Order: sequence, then C-alpha cells, then structure tokens
Amino acid sequence: MKSEIMIYRTIQERMQSRLFKGKALIIFGPRQSGKSTLVEHILHDKDHLYLNGDDSDVREILTNTTATKLKIEIGSKKIVFIDEAQRIPNIGLTLKLFTDQIKSVQVIATGSSAFELSSQINEPLTGRKYEFMLYPLSFGEMVQHHGLIEERRLIEHRLVYGYYPEIVSKVGEEIELLKLLANSYLYKDLLMLEQIKKPLILSKLLKALALQLGSEVNYNEIAQIVGSDYKTVDKYIDLLEKTFVVFRLPAFSRNVRNEIKKGKKVYFYDCGIRNAIIGDFKALGVRTDAGALWENFVVAERLKYRAYQNIDAEQFFWRTTQQQEIDFIEETNDSLHAYEFKWSPTAKARFPSTFATHYPHAEFKIISPKNIDDFLL
Repeated sequence: MKSEIMIYRTIQERMQSRLFKGKALIIFGPRQSGKSTLVEHILHDKDHLYLNGDDSDVREILTNTTATKLKIEIGSKKIVFIDEAQRIPNIGLTLKLFTDQIKSVQVIATGSSAFELSSQINEPLTGRKYEFMLYPLSFGEMVQHHGLIEERRLIEHRLVYGYYPEIVSKVGEEIELLKLLANSYLYKDLLMLEQIKKPLILSKLLKALALQLGSEVNYNEIAQIVGSDYKTVDKYIDLLEKTFVVFRLPAFSRNVRNEIKKGKKVYFYDCGIRNAIIGDFKALGVRTDAGALWENFVVAERLKYRAYQNIDAEQFFWRTTQQQEIDFIEETNDSLHAYEFKWSPTAKARFPSTFATHYPHAEFKIISPKNIDDFLL
C-alpha cells in the first residue's frame, strides 16, 4: 500500500534503533495499516532484498529451506524484508536460520494476522525477535503531521471514515475505498483462514457486532441473531481480534456485590471499517450512534497511544446489576482511573456512588472532543 502522503509513524524511530542488533524485526498490524510503506521508508536508502509472502515462488523459496540456500538467494544484500510473512509455511524456522546462521543480515518481517504469524514464530524465535504493532494512523500521529487545531476539526470525519492511511490521504474517495478495503480485507482475507468454516455466520456476526457498538455483548444473544452457537461466536470473535478487526474490553470487578463480572464489550480498531460493514456513512449530526462512535474512537485511540508510548496498563468497562456504569477503567500498578466519554462537550456525567464508595482513590474524568488531547497526547 502506497500513501500519497508520507505521515511519520510513531514506531519508526524505535524500529530504526533496533536494526542490526542480532534479532529479527517483526511488525504486526492490519492489512493496509501502512506496514510495508513504513519499512520501505526506513529502508529507502539501504540496499535490501524485498520478498512478498503473497507470491507463490517466494513461498516455495522460503519454506523448509536451509541457510546455504538462503545465502545464495540473498547474495550481497545486508537486509531482507519479508512482507506478509504469515503466508509462508514454517516461516518461524526460516527466520531462525537468519538470526542463528546468517547473523550479518538483518531480517524484517511483517504480518497481518497475529493468529497465523505468532503461532509460527513464537517458539522458534524465542529471544531472537523485536516485535512491533502498527495500527491504522492515530490521533497523535495526525496531530504531529498537521497540528492539533487541524486534527480537532477533522474528528467528525474520523468518526465516520476512520484512520486507514489510504482513506486519510485520498480525500473525496473515502466511501469507495472503505468499501473495497472492507470487502477485500474482512471478507476475502478472513475467509482464507482454515478456522472459518461458516462464512455467512462471519458476515452476520460482523454486522451484529457493528450494530451493538458501545453495548455489552451477550454471546448467547449474538448466537441467536446470527443463527449459530456460543462456541462458534466466541471462536470467530477471537479470530477477528487476532486479525486486528475488533478487540474486547472485559468487565472490571473486584468482588464488590452487584458488579458485572464476566461481561465484555467489543470495539472496532477503526470506525471507518465499522461503518463500512453496516454501509452507513452519514454525517454525525443525523446519526443515532454518534455517542457509540465517539466511545469506540476514544477507546481505540487510547489503546494505540498506550502501545506506542509503552504504557503498561489494563483496560476495562464497569457496570452493576442496577445499571450503574462507567465507560472505561484504566488500571496500572499504583492507580485507578475512571472515564466517561461524551460526544457533547456540555454533557454531564456523575461518578457512580457504588464505584466511588468501593474505590475511593480512583480518579474520575469526562472526555469530550474539547479535552481529547489530554487523553491521547
């Protein structure tokens, strides 16, 4: 994927600092999130060999190979870039050959499915890899690109069309490109996974999750809607998470009576993809789901922010059987922060009394477009 605009990615400096340290560099992230563009940008002035795992001859060369064969293929190159590495059988063992037996060569691999790539590389590359996550563009990256004032003006646009690099860079083509992206990435790529036995169920599940945005998801209820069972729904949501389409937010509970303990919310990594799934690109002013989109946007952006800043924290939502609730809880070793997300800057929110009583040291804050930079920068 080539962006017309080169937007500086937060992980670039960290990646560059890890080159030639004796380990493989592995970059995970959704298809079209800019992994190839980023690596090519880092390597633009460096002599390197590019290999694409989507090509059958590349898969043949890199599957069940030897160090001797690899050295012949590499020649004098000092950097090897393997794109879409999850498509190559036994890629973990091939990458191990690079780190153990061809130590003068830096190998970089990208993968758009954590499920496929992680399962192949975790054991062979234990202690031999640096891992990075590249999400679609972030609020912070766009602020760095053209300033806070401009990005604040574009928040409504982001809630409708999202942050995929091609969508951001090709103004006026957003709807057409999002439909293409959703159809190719969500349906064609995902349906190639052996674990997807019922493609119609997957399609229905995606729509059901998109329509329940911001609400607690009941797997049994979803199973009835899509005509399936609890186990299949759980399995497919897990696959959607491992292919970077959705992520789950668990319920926060410390054994306080009436707290919901096993609930989950499901969010999309990108609002544009979510809207493409239900075919709704209307402006925020005429939508009934503006609040849910804002919640999804802020939770996803906070996830990116923490990942890029190496902030170690756990995230939850909180609710009681009496319907007291908090949108977002963030817990670190020594602190607890509670947040309510309000699309309207003038909206009020009360700190639920049950939560305040049982967690007296927790801080409570409302996040709206007016103070979003306090939360994401």
